[in-house]
Amino acid sequence: MRKPYEKIVILDFGSQYTQLIARRIREQQVYSEIVPFSVDLKVLEEEEVRGIILSGGPSSVYDQDSPHPDQAIFQLNKPILGICYGMQLMAFHQQGVVSASQAREYGHAELEVVADSPLFLDYPPESCRDDRPILTVWMSHGDRLTGLPKGFKPLGRTDNSEFAAIMNPEKQQYGLQFHPEVVHTPFGSKILSNFVHRICGCTSSWTTEAFIDDTIAQLRDLVGKRQVICALSGGVDSSVLAVLLNRAIGSKTRCVFVDNGLLRKDERKNVEEILVERMGLNIQVVDASERFLTRLAGISEPEHKRKIIGEEFIKVFFDAAGNFDFLAQGTLYPDVIESVSTKGPSATIKTHHNRVAQILDLIQQGRILEPLKELFKDEVRQVGLALGLPNEIIYRHPFPGPGLAIRVIGPVDETRLALVREADAIVREEVASAGWHNKVWQAFAILLPVHSVGVMGDQRTYENSCVVRVVQSQDAMTADWARLSPEILARISHRIINEIAGINRVLYDISSKPPATIEWE
Repeated sequence: MRKPYEKIVILDFGSQYTQLIARRIREQQVYSEIVPFSVDLKVLEEEEVRGIILSGGPSSVYDQDSPHPDQAIFQLNKPILGICYGMQLMAFHQQGVVSASQAREYGHAELEVVADSPLFLDYPPESCRDDRPILTVWMSHGDRLTGLPKGFKPLGRTDNSEFAAIMNPEKQQYGLQFHPEVVHTPFGSKILSNFVHRICGCTSSWTTEAFIDDTIAQLRDLVGKRQVICALSGGVDSSVLAVLLNRAIGSKTRCVFVDNGLLRKDERKNVEEILVERMGLNIQVVDASERFLTRLAGISEPEHKRKIIGEEFIKVFFDAAGNFDFLAQGTLYPDVIESVSTKGPSATIKTHHNRVAQILDLIQQGRILEPLKELFKDEVRQVGLALGLPNEIIYRHPFPGPGLAIRVIGPVDETRLALVREADAIVREEVASAGWHNKVWQAFAILLPVHSVGVMGDQRTYENSCVVRVVQSQDAMTADWARLSPEILARISHRIINEIAGINRVLYDISSKPPATIEWE
């Protein structure tokens, strides 16, 4: 077993930015881990924990059901950084005064740094005014600190918050009313770097190379001479997982790729060409398209579709898997976080099939391998690049488990799948040729159960309508529609209508997430 990485532990109080804090810490080459605010104190006492961050959150410290940590954390003799609600908790539990603001402070603010501290070292020289740094920061709070706890002193202020940054140098406790983790706080990454490196004393040991070396050693030690089966979709997560397993244990790994008939254009062909012929993976391809389409016949309700596809996938996969000792899954860190959220598992918006009964049984038996479960998506891509995977796999846009079945609104059949498959290919081709592929999170087409009147070749048509969806995002938790130029949209529309018989109208989806989701079903 590898020696545990030194780490920063983030207590989650329900902030929409908690995952972003963890990612910003990882960017400093320091391992970070998110835990519920109610975590056992013993977890924080572990030697490898070098510092603690208290996240923001939507609550007031005075709310009846607001989340509060064990007060003993403030006596642990470990550096603590409280952010927004986290700062208010730190003050509240040490006899500071938190009050409701007359006006909510939201958006950009100017922070005047009023005292020297290691937290604000190396600020840009151009930010100075009258020998004091003036930093642009991002605020999002209602309550504010109006009375300092004993031993604390002011570190920074804004027009609306006298104590927008505070510190207790003796206890190494710091508080920020603003959010250093968001891009709207330009100096934020440096503040977090100062906290983890200068205050907590962390080294830059969390690197792609270290992760690969440690994981390969762990896999070899754990698997030994036993056999591993890996579910391969062709996406970045499962492909990186498969190559990592192949590097670690070689022929002891067998991948199963299920062609469910719901794949994008040339998906199966690309998997075989890249991962088998170029990367040398041992892949068993199972053509089960007829089984899936038969079970989906006449089904319109999205959750019913997802349930059928999940059930059928498990049956097909385990039939093909045969005998094995371990099942490897491409679980990522956001999946782990969401299962231990501040108020229990998140509400089900869409059904997933990586925790069905058969998988849960294997987990109980200790037969599940999830070597990527410590990583965010961008870290998985870095691992893939280091392992030699080509860009067309590394930067492949995410594709939902149920595939094109949830991009055909209404019943699914081969005819409608063919329409959306061709439209989807055109969207992706045009987005890529315009230089937008790596600028967006996803680009795809949706086929509507709506016909509209059109005119083609001087004749009336009454055919299908298609929606183009292109979104920008960092982690799919939030997303905004991409502002493609009219010229790009015109080419997409022209090609779809002229090249695909059966579609005569193209629309562009300009809704963000929230309130919409990225996929339509």
